[in-house]
This record gives sequence, C-alpha cells and structure tokens, in this order.
Amino acid sequence: MTDHPEVPVIAVDGPGGSGKGTITQMLARRLGWHLLDSGALYRLTALAAEQQGVSLDDESALVRVALALDVAFEPTAPGEPVKVILAGVDVTREIRTERCGDNASRVAVMQPVRDALLQRQRDFRQAPGLVADGRDMGTVVFPDAPTKIFLTASAEERARRRYSQLKAAGLNVTMSDLLDEIRVRDERDMNRSAAPLKPASDAQVIDSTGLSIDEVLSEVLIAAGQT
Repeated sequence: MTDHPEVPVIAVDGPGGSGKGTITQMLARRLGWHLLDSGALYRLTALAAEQQGVSLDDESALVRVALALDVAFEPTAPGEPVKVILAGVDVTREIRTERCGDNASRVAVMQPVRDALLQRQRDFRQAPGLVADGRDMGTVVFPDAPTKIFLTASAEERARRRYSQLKAAGLNVTMSDLLDEIRVRDERDMNRSAAPLKPASDAQVIDSTGLSIDEVLSEVLIAAGQT
C-alpha cells in the first residue's frame, strides 16, 4: 500500500485523449493539491531509453532507465500541459509526440518496468492531497483512493481532440492515422497482462464525448464531494 494512506487521492484513469490531463490539472489547481501525471513517467522512460540507445525490447535495461529517472513536474498556466523536466531539460513537447506515446505503451506492458515506477508514483502522495492521472491509478497504484474516476470518450472523439492539439502545435498529422493509432493502443492497453486498462470496481465512469471541460469537471467534483 501507499506510504501516506491518510492523504486523500482522486484517481483519474482512462484512455489517452479522454481529457484526463486537462481535468486533473484543473482539479489540482482548484483544490490546491499535488498532481501526478503517471503516463509521463512511462513516456519519460521511453524517451530516456531512446536518448541512451536502449532497445525497447531490453527489459532489464529499461528497468535500469526507469530507476534512474531524474524527473520533476512544474505547474503551468491553465489550459497548458504540465511542464515535464527530465535531467534538468524541459521535454514537455518531446514526450507528447505520437511516437513517444506509442513507445510508452510498449514499455508499459512490461511488469518489471511497472514495478520500478510503482513506488515513485506513490511517493507523490503528499498532503494536502493528490490528483493522480493515469491508467491504473485506482486499480493498482492507489487502490485505497477514496475517489476513483474512469474518464472515457469515443475513439473518434479522442482522435479529433488529439488532431486539434497536434495541429495547433504545428505538427503534420492526419485524422485517419491518429484514429488507427488510438484503436491499436486501446487494444494493447486493455488486453495487456500487466494492469490492463479498465475501471476499478468502485470507480465512477464518466463519458466525456460531447461534454464540455466544465461539464466534466463538475461531474468529477460531485463524485469527489468537492463541490
């Protein structure tokens, strides 16, 4: 279990593009709590491995990379992604590419890598509270979290959102490619043996398709008893 069970946690799980990143940052700012972007840890492991010339098939080497990660999260302006610092360098943009996301999904299926990152994630649980963004926050990392949310949206809606984000960032992408990548990643994440993507048995499932960010935030705050 976690080191600080008395500290409240709002665990927000769900597939990529469901709005978890935006919602968890809004929650953390509104409540004045710490924020954990757990998916960034897997992306950082994949990025650091690539930088160090480590193969994504070399499980033992990936574990060493994960254990040695020098990571910090810094808050940013509302609507912006959390700033991610790797070994003193801002890699926020690098870890948000589709390539890095796909590599992170490959890394995340390896149980030894997940084990290496587990305690690091739990260490973010500090007073006054933690908002944890991920895919197994409520099922594995913080199973005793008093509030568990599973935020989802249709694959088409998530592809549309991702397309808008990437085009705004000046990247050349196509909707069809993004949709294909999202479906492949969903299939892999839901069927992996290590912590498959699924709602915790006591999670509240919120489908954000067709909802505004404010409407989703309202539902999450109600579920967390923080209205």
